This record gives sequence, C-alpha cells and structure tokens, in this order.
Amino acid sequence: MTMTELMPMLRSLSRAEKLHVMQCLVSDLAQDESDLLRQNMSYPIWSPYDAFGAADIMLKVLGAENSSHA
Repeated sequence: MTMTELMPMLRSLSRAEKLHVMQCLVSDLAQDESDLLRQNMSYPIWSPYDAFGAADIMLKVLGAENSSHA
C-alpha cells in the first residue's frame, strides 16, 4: 500500500484511533533505533575535546563578527 492510498484512510480514523496508530508507529521506530546498537560493542563518538584547529577557526570567526559590529 502506498502513502497516497494510506493517508486518506488514516485521515478518516477517529482521534483515538489516530493516537493508537501513532503509538504503534513510534514504538516501531524506537525498536528500529534500539536494533542499531548492539550490546558489548564500542561505537566512536566525535567530541570537540582536543579539537584545537576547530577552536581556532571559531575564535577567528567570532573575532571577525565582533569587529564588524564595533
């Protein structure tokens, strides 16, 4: 079933039925998200800690912004 076919059917539901459909979909999405992460695995996470080059660029941009408003 396509979205074009599904949307009119969903719009015709009562408020309670729409809320129930939303709950089911949110639950499915949450399950999909939890399936992405496996236990006992490590995942890289980027952090700005020790990102001195990025900090230098940010300070230059902020300095330029401050000097243009002065």
